[in-house]
Amino acid sequence: MAGGLVALLDDVVALTKVAAASIDDIGAAAGKASIKAAGVVVDDTAVTPRYVHGFTPDRELPIVRKIAVGSIRNKLLIILPVAMILSQFLPQALPYLLIAGGLFLCYEGAEKVYEAFGGGHGHGHTDEVPAAEKGPEFEKSMVNGAIRTDLILSAEIMVISLSSVESEPFLTRLLVLIVVAFLITALVYGVVALIVKMDDVGLALAQRQSTASQKIGRGLVKAMPKIMSTLTVVGIAAMLWVGGHILIVNVGEAGFHWPADRLHDVEHGFAELSHGFGGVLSWTAGTVVSALVGLVIGAIVVAIMHLIPKRGAKKEAAAQSPE
Repeated sequence: MAGGLVALLDDVVALTKVAAASIDDIGAAAGKASIKAAGVVVDDTAVTPRYVHGFTPDRELPIVRKIAVGSIRNKLLIILPVAMILSQFLPQALPYLLIAGGLFLCYEGAEKVYEAFGGGHGHGHTDEVPAAEKGPEFEKSMVNGAIRTDLILSAEIMVISLSSVESEPFLTRLLVLIVVAFLITALVYGVVALIVKMDDVGLALAQRQSTASQKIGRGLVKAMPKIMSTLTVVGIAAMLWVGGHILIVNVGEAGFHWPADRLHDVEHGFAELSHGFGGVLSWTAGTVVSALVGLVIGAIVVAIMHLIPKRGAKKEAAAQSPE
């Protein structure tokens, strides 16, 4: 009996070691997948704060929490099942999904560049009522809009993460994506919560008696508009960079290797320019090229998307005009 107990304990220890190793592997894979999706995470973090703009301070964190809960639902109940089914039964479809997502990111980035240079959507001053005065229905619509936007960005994050572990067993892929879903959501909306409350922290510090606290508080309040502007620019750059890189790589995965080969040539060429900074130069060159590709492709999509409604409007006007 003692021998059997010792054997059982040995088996338990062995199983524990295997489980620990599996957890380490899943953690490492999840970390790798999260890093690969970092560009989209920056975009997600940059986009979300605008949905709480104009609300009273006591509603900011509840709104962020609602969006975060919606983001988890998007990832676990919609995106995860679809991604796992495709990866198991139709893995060849993943590059095309990434291409579609890359096109969307390029379009979004180029659209924001277009707006920045005066294209805009013609909002003007037609809606000057503060968000705080529009009632709970407006808040609900803003939250729903944020969750819909998050669905696209979360899909990109999950599919990019999946592409980094597509050779792993089904269970490992599933667990990695679940870890990534919670990790990315906590990271993104934790940072968003800090951003939207930073001005309140600054005001609280500015009202203290300490001169140092007052200076720090006033500095935070003054810095927030610049931080938000910088975050917007970084978000646009991240969309173009990630979107362009996704397109280049996955067009290659789909069979057309020329763009990926040219990108590799550029990165390799800059890597050889300097032994000490070769890696930095290579990454910078690849990032700039990817962003330029994203901007060009996105501009084409923006032009098409703006051209189609205009043609439709002209046809409708022609049909309604008297002969």
